[in-house]
Amino acid sequence: QVQVVESGGGSVQSGGSLRLSCEASGITYSSYCLGWFRQAPGKGREGVATIDSDGKIGYGDSVRGRFTLSHSRDGTKDILYLQMNRLKPEDTAMYYCAVKDAWMTTIMGLANRPDHWGQGTQVTVGS
Repeated sequence: QVQVVESGGGSVQSGGSLRLSCEASGITYSSYCLGWFRQAPGKGREGVATIDSDGKIGYGDSVRGRFTLSHSRDGTKDILYLQMNRLKPEDTAMYYCAVKDAWMTTIMGLANRPDHWGQGTQVTVGS
């Protein structure tokens, strides 16, 4: 059973930084992608960052250059970090960590059709 748990959200002022963490366990797919998507109230999902099975990392246009995704493994657990710098009020959203049973994916492919995701962690950026 796949479990995905996010942490690290909070409230910061514009220009500040936060680091989100995600632990994904129980994954039995032979190849899979991991990443983050976000959803603000009244808006659709937006892909933030993904890492493919071959380690290729991609970012959404609105976060590229400000956010950095990193990945490591601890035994059978995948650990993802999302370092978010120069935060803007428009980054305010619930952030979800996700797993997709695929060799590779687009940013929106993971956001719109994840196979597993966590309960999310809230990020609020004040102006």
